[in-house]
Amino acid sequence: MTDDRPAARGPVLFDVDADSAKASPDPASAPPVPEPEQPEPQGRAMQTVATIAARKPSRLGQLFWGLLLSILGVALSVAAWDFATALLERSPLLGYAVTGLIGALLVVLLVIALREMAAFSRLRRMDRLHHMAEAALIDADLKAARDVVGRIDALYAHREDMRWSRERLAERQGDQFDAEALLGLAEAELMTPLDAAARVEIEAAARQVATVTAVVPLALADVVAALTSNLRMIRRVAEIYGGRSGTLGSWRLTRAVMTHLVATGAVAIGDDLISSVAGGGVLSKVSRRFGEGVVNGALTARVGVAAMEVCRPMPFARIKRPSVSGLVKRALTGLFGSG
Repeated sequence: MTDDRPAARGPVLFDVDADSAKASPDPASAPPVPEPEQPEPQGRAMQTVATIAARKPSRLGQLFWGLLLSILGVALSVAAWDFATALLERSPLLGYAVTGLIGALLVVLLVIALREMAAFSRLRRMDRLHHMAEAALIDADLKAARDVVGRIDALYAHREDMRWSRERLAERQGDQFDAEALLGLAEAELMTPLDAAARVEIEAAARQVATVTAVVPLALADVVAALTSNLRMIRRVAEIYGGRSGTLGSWRLTRAVMTHLVATGAVAIGDDLISSVAGGGVLSKVSRRFGEGVVNGALTARVGVAAMEVCRPMPFARIKRPSVSGLVKRALTGLFGSG
């Protein structure tokens, strides 16, 4: 006979003895859950920019773009000529006006081409002076050193901001009787104010790249910001030293700087970035983008130092080359705490 009475409802109590209570685990004594390992910031944006800028175009690609631009140029020229002649037949006054506009456009294009050629000439002149100064310093050739100093002095003859430095050099260069002393004096007098102005540009570019990387979450925004900031920085550094470049000249100069950095492995983390990367690693514990911002800023500073070496009309000898860590500290102080 079955028991049809409903089961008793309510809490069910279990007796637990003291030994069992002591053996039960205590949540407070449990070990903490390990945090996932965060990858160290590597400055991916700047490495991407360096790879893009240093990439050598293939001959097939150059041939393709050359033929394409040639065909488009011929097609546009013929279309413009046909348009102008047809308009002259229908309305001579309007046709002459359009012809004048086309002529003005051609004049502007010619001026742009001449400016680009002059920019390439200035860059070649700076490179030639740099190699002449290096050779005079290595060979201890006083005559060659005087020739180089005279050429560099003439390079800045039209700049009012260099007048005082040139006067100081003119007063003291007669007392120098060996190549190293003369080139050292010229470097100290002429390059010191230019180096200071170049450092300001480098710090501004590093600060901008670091800020955009840390703050803007959009994909590829850090790459675009790094590319534009580095192009502008390299162009400004060239202008400071007297090698003002045009659009094509700036891109060629950027390729030269980035190719050197990629070839020497300088776009990777190195000894001169230890303090910067340490700051980036600490910030990456709070936000990975902050850490990436610090490292991208440091790599931008490294590109700036390389641009100084390329654009300077004489090598670093008496004056010490700026350190990347020092530039980064001045650029990012107060931006990310102690960055």
